[in-house]
Amino acid sequence: MARIDPLPPKQWPKEMRQVLAALEPPGTPAKLSPEGRSKALNTLGVYAYHPTLAQAFFTFNGHIMSTTTLTPRQRELLVLRVAADRGAGYEWLQHTFLGRDAGLSDEEIQRIALGPDAPLWDPLDAALLRAVDELVDKGRIGDETWAVLADKLEVKQILDVIFTVGAYETLAYLLRSFEIDIDDDMLAAVARRQSITE
Repeated sequence: MARIDPLPPKQWPKEMRQVLAALEPPGTPAKLSPEGRSKALNTLGVYAYHPTLAQAFFTFNGHIMSTTTLTPRQRELLVLRVAADRGAGYEWLQHTFLGRDAGLSDEEIQRIALGPDAPLWDPLDAALLRAVDELVDKGRIGDETWAVLADKLEVKQILDVIFTVGAYETLAYLLRSFEIDIDDDMLAAVARRQSITE
């Protein structure tokens, strides 16, 4: 049960429309259709209490989701590992859909929960997952992980790794502290997905 009731859209401050636009910065590539996906109204309804903060975070998150130098697959490896490390079920569930859109298989998504030492990861994927663990645990990428990242990625990409982890770590704090309920439309999307795969 959520600790506060998310504001329903009819009660959102008028500036929330402009705030939401920050999630799609100029130059954003076309996205897959949101049809059948969650609108995440429970989370947005919490942000609606503080539009100024929402504007700042959505501008940051808009970069991570749309103009990052990482591939969508790399981004989702990081986000899902943060969700697994933090036990953030809402974040995990939302990003299993985004992870599939980014090219992660269901088997890879399951392995993300097992971490960087699970079998079959290539060295860069394992290093990305390990970077999450090290940042969440120690606040720093360790030397061995850094060596792999520095060999495979540009400096801008390593910056995007760090800031992606930080953004979704912060979002996990929000989701877990407010005990935000999983949206009904997200649960419906999960049920549809399960009926297709059975």
